[in-house]
Amino acid sequence: MIISRRRWSARMRAAVTAATALTATGLLAIGPGATAFAAEPTNPSGLSANAQPGAVPEMYKSGTGPKVRVNQVGYLTNGPKNATLTTGAETGLPWQLKDAKGKVVATGTTTPRGLDGASAHNVHSIDFSKYATPGKGYKLVVDGEASHPFAIGDNLYETLRQDALKFYYTQRSGIAVDDKLRPGYGRPAGHVSQDETGDLAVGCLNNGCDYKLNVKGGWYDAGDQGKYVVNGGISVFQLMNQFERSKTAKTADAKKMGDGTLAIPESRNKVPDILDEARWEQEFLLSMQVPDGKTNAGMAHHKIHDESWTGLPTLPHQDTKKRVLHPPSTAATLNLAATGAQAARVFAPYDKKFAEKNLVAAKKAWAAAKANPNMMASGDSGSGGGGYGDWNLADEFYWAAAELYLTTGDKEFADYIQNSSLHKDDIWNERGFSWDRVAALGRLDLATVPSNLPDRERIRESVVTGADKYLAALQKNPWGMPYSPSDNRYDWGSNSLILNNMVVMATAFDITGETKYRDGVLQGMDYILGRNVLNRSYVTGYGSSYSVNQHSRWYAHQLDKKLPPPPAGTIAGGPNGGNEDDLAKKQLAGCVGQFCYMDDIMAFASNELTINWNAPLSWVTAFVSDQKGSSAPKPAPAPADPAAQK
Repeated sequence: MIISRRRWSARMRAAVTAATALTATGLLAIGPGATAFAAEPTNPSGLSANAQPGAVPEMYKSGTGPKVRVNQVGYLTNGPKNATLTTGAETGLPWQLKDAKGKVVATGTTTPRGLDGASAHNVHSIDFSKYATPGKGYKLVVDGEASHPFAIGDNLYETLRQDALKFYYTQRSGIAVDDKLRPGYGRPAGHVSQDETGDLAVGCLNNGCDYKLNVKGGWYDAGDQGKYVVNGGISVFQLMNQFERSKTAKTADAKKMGDGTLAIPESRNKVPDILDEARWEQEFLLSMQVPDGKTNAGMAHHKIHDESWTGLPTLPHQDTKKRVLHPPSTAATLNLAATGAQAARVFAPYDKKFAEKNLVAAKKAWAAAKANPNMMASGDSGSGGGGYGDWNLADEFYWAAAELYLTTGDKEFADYIQNSSLHKDDIWNERGFSWDRVAALGRLDLATVPSNLPDRERIRESVVTGADKYLAALQKNPWGMPYSPSDNRYDWGSNSLILNNMVVMATAFDITGETKYRDGVLQGMDYILGRNVLNRSYVTGYGSSYSVNQHSRWYAHQLDKKLPPPPAGTIAGGPNGGNEDDLAKKQLAGCVGQFCYMDDIMAFASNELTINWNAPLSWVTAFVSDQKGSSAPKPAPAPADPAAQK
C-alpha cells in the first residue's frame, strides 16, 4: 500500500513551531473548533455499538451533521440518485423526498447495508433515481431528520469544471497573479529574484553540478513552494489528456475548453486555454533537463525547492530560503519523455516550434533514461521539500514508450510496448493510479488516441475490464465510491485515487457507450461532494459544508485573516489512515477509514491541496458536465471566515 504521498519524515517542523506559537496567542485554534464541524448539528445516532474502541475520534462523537448523507451539489436529471443513512435500525425505514416548499414528491424505503467497516457505522442505502424533476432545495427526510439541500438538474457541474482548472493559475510560479482575473487572489510573482532565492539561476544541491538552470515558471506543487517533475508530470498529462479526450469522445464538448474559457493571461491567443495552462507547467519540465555537454545530459532533475522548510504562512514572493536543484532521476526523465511526446502531439496544430521542441526533448530524455535506468531519487524528504521516491520504474518506461509511439508511430516504441509485461498485466490497482504508478496513463492513451497498434482493440477491452473492477467495488460500497481498501485504511490523497478510478470508468463509457460506467462516475462524485460519513464536500465552495482550510502557505486564512482561503474548486486530499502530521496523531488517534480527516491547515496528511489532486477533479467534472447541459448557477464563494459555514 501507499505509505504516504511524499514520505514526510522531517515535514513542517518550522511550520508546527510557528503554529504552536500562534495557538498560544489565540490566533490559531487547533482541533474541531478550527473546522466547520462546530457549526453543524450534533447527532451521535448511528454510531455502531460494535465499532472498535477508538475507531471514531473523540472530536466526531458528538456528530457530523444530518444522518442522511447526499451529494450536496446535486444529481443529474436522468442520472442515478443515491444517498446513505447512518442508523442503528436493522430494518428498512421510510424515506421522503421533499422539494424546496416542503412538499413530499417521492417516497420509499431504505435498504439496510449492515456495519460499514470504513465508517464504524450501521448504514442504509437510499435510491431515489426514478424521480427526475429538475429543481433546487430538495431534501431527503428519514426518521424525522433532513439531509443537506441539493439540486436536480442537467447543468450542475459546469462552474466546478471551470473552477477546478482555474486552480492552476493561482498556483503559478514565476508570474504575478492578476487580481482582476482572480479577485481576492492577486499576489506578486514568486521566486523571480536574481539571487539564490529565485529560480532564474539555480544551482545543484551541495554544488553537485557545474551549471545553473533557469527553472522559472511551472506550478507550485502543493501547500509548499517546491516544484517536482514526477508530480508535475501526471498533473500536466491529465490536463492535456482532458483536452485530447475532447477530440475522441462522442460526448465531449471541445468548446467548453476553448480559447477564452478560463480568464488567464493567455486567453484570446487562438490557443485553447487548457493548453495555455498546461504549457506553463510543460515549459518548466523542459527547463529541468540537463544541458548538452554536461554529465547526465538529457536526464531531468527530480525537483527544485527551498533548502529548508518555510513556515506558515509564507507567500511565494516572501520566501527568503535558498533554492536548490536536486539530482537527476530516471523517473523524472521518463516523466519528461512522456509529457514531452504528448505535448508534441497536442500542441502541433497551434505552435509547431513548441511541439518540435517537446519532441526533441522527449526523445533525448528517452535515450538518457535507457542509458541510466537505475538513477533513483531518494525517498527521504530531508528538508525543504518532499522526497517523491520511486523504486520501480517499469511503469514509467511503459508510459513514456506509449506516448512516444502515439506521437511518432516509430517501431522502436511499438516494440518496447509489446515487449513490456505491463502491456498485458492487470494494472488496475484497487487503490488507483498515482504519480508513482503510471502504467494506467499509457494504457488509457493507447486505448483512446488513434493509432495502428496491432492489439489496440485488446487494450480497449482491458480498460473496460478495469472499469468493471471499479464498478463492482462501487456497487459493494454503501457510500457509492469505486475505492474499498480491504483493510479500511485510506491512503494519502485518497480523494485523488477515487477520482482516478472514476477516470477509468469514464474512459470505459467513452469506449462502449454503456450507461453503467457513466453512472458509476456520477456516484463517485456523490462521495466527493458530501455522501460520506463526515457529511463533507471536499471541494471548496461547493455544497453546504465544505473543506476550506486546506494546507497551504498562502491560502492561509485560518492563520492570517488578511489572506484568502483556497479558491473555489480546490479539492482536499481526503481521509488518510497514516496520520503523518502531529495534529492528526493527537486528534485522530485510532481513527478508522473515513474518519481520518480534519479540515485544519496543519492537518497536511489529509488536508493538503496539490496539483495532482485537482487534475483528476478537473478531468472528471469535465466528463460529467459534458453529459448534460452547458451552464450552472454560480456557487457561493469561499467564505472569508470558516465559521460562516452553516
